[in-house]
Amino acid sequence: MIICKTVDSLHKVLGTPVYNKATIGFVPTMGALHQGHLSLVDLSKKHCSLTVCSIFVNPTQFNDPKDFAKYPITIEQDVLLLERNQCDILFLPSVNEMYPEGTAPKEYYDLGYLENLLEGSFRPGHFQGVCQVVHRLLDIVRPNSVFIGQKDYQQCMVIKKLVELIGMTETDIVIGGILREPSGLAMSSRNMRLNDEDKAKATAIYQTLKFIEQHIQHGPLLPLLSIAREKISEAGFEKIDYISICDASTLQPIETWDGREKLVALVAAFLHGVRLIDNQLLN
Repeated sequence: MIICKTVDSLHKVLGTPVYNKATIGFVPTMGALHQGHLSLVDLSKKHCSLTVCSIFVNPTQFNDPKDFAKYPITIEQDVLLLERNQCDILFLPSVNEMYPEGTAPKEYYDLGYLENLLEGSFRPGHFQGVCQVVHRLLDIVRPNSVFIGQKDYQQCMVIKKLVELIGMTETDIVIGGILREPSGLAMSSRNMRLNDEDKAKATAIYQTLKFIEQHIQHGPLLPLLSIAREKISEAGFEKIDYISICDASTLQPIETWDGREKLVALVAAFLHGVRLIDNQLLN
């Protein structure tokens, strides 16, 4: 695996005769890698002749500076995992390399309603920061395909919107499924901040999503959501940002279901200061 820490060094590698006609698959990450990330690397290797993974903890998408400071950094382990999974290139830039003119936003991304519900509502400015860094990464890597995980369901929709806004619609956005621990807990870098007892409690999110999937019926959905909220609270979560059932294609909340619309249930909740998210396609 080749490690590039600057844009120039990456472009030199991509411009060599070995790679300049390759189909590039790109897996953007913030490190603290787990099997979910590696499954995206594997997916890229199946679809593309060259796989580039980036590790960059992007400061502009953290609306809480304390959350940014606590984000786990495991570079040595990450490099080892990527080498074992035969990733071709790791792009490992610094903040100055990614934002040579500073982190202040240079443009506004018109995401419409996507920016004002669910994650956007509880993390103001988050998706502008996501678009800022992904736009920069896409300009640098110029991939044929980008591989991202379903666990960040709303972010997947935001990135699809971004490629439209910046005119890179020839770039395919490929969404990989959620990988879970045997307990059902969705794999996440933030799980590193949970002890074993908390990990056991955290499975209540997945259990609640499955409860919704098993009990959903056409008609009013608020009673089911109320029971779901109680289940998560009783498991020991100190704060629930949201638990919502939405149209799977638009993320508009659904309060009364006609029995036909494709739905997704989404949860964001805090357990001992660690914010966990998860989702489940329902039908």
